[in-house]
Amino acid sequence: MSEAAKIPGSSSGVMATPEEQKHSAPQEQPKKNDALHTDRGDTTIEETVVQKLAGMATREVPGVYAMGSAGRRAFSALTERIPGSQTNVSGGVSVEKGERQTAIDVSIVVEYGISIVDVSQGIRRNVIQSVEHATGLEVLEVNVNVTDVHLPDDDQQDQKDQKTDLQ
Repeated sequence: MSEAAKIPGSSSGVMATPEEQKHSAPQEQPKKNDALHTDRGDTTIEETVVQKLAGMATREVPGVYAMGSAGRRAFSALTERIPGSQTNVSGGVSVEKGERQTAIDVSIVVEYGISIVDVSQGIRRNVIQSVEHATGLEVLEVNVNVTDVHLPDDDQQDQKDQKTDLQ
C-alpha cells in the first residue's frame, strides 16, 4: 500500500494524490484582453484625459453656448484674462472611470431658441464617439445638466460691462 500526500484541512481524512490536488486547486482565470489590456502590457487613462476629450466634444455641438455653472464660468473668465493662461476645456465635466468603462456628466448653457433635446442628443453622440475612439473605453452614459439659457440680450449687457471695465 502506497501512502499518498495528505491535503491539509481535508475533512474526509482521505488522502489525495498530487494529480487530484491539481484538479481540486482553483483555476486562475485568463486575463481578458481588449484595446487597453494586452498580453504585452496595459494602458491606463487618467480621468483628466476623459474630461478634456468630453469637454472638447461637447463644445463642438451647435447650440452649446458655455460649459459649467455660473460660478465655474465666472472663475474661467477671470483666469482667461491672465496672460499665458490656458483655456480650461474640462470645466463643466465630471467623470467616473473604471479600467474599461466610464460615465460622464456635463453641465452646459444652451443658446436661446435651440432645442435642448436636440443639443443633448448631439452631445451624447459626439462625446461617446470621441471618447470611445480616442481612449478605447466604453462610455456607459452621458448625463447632460442644462444650467442656464443664454439670451441674445446677455451679449449686449456683456459688451456694456466690458466697456465700463476698460474705462
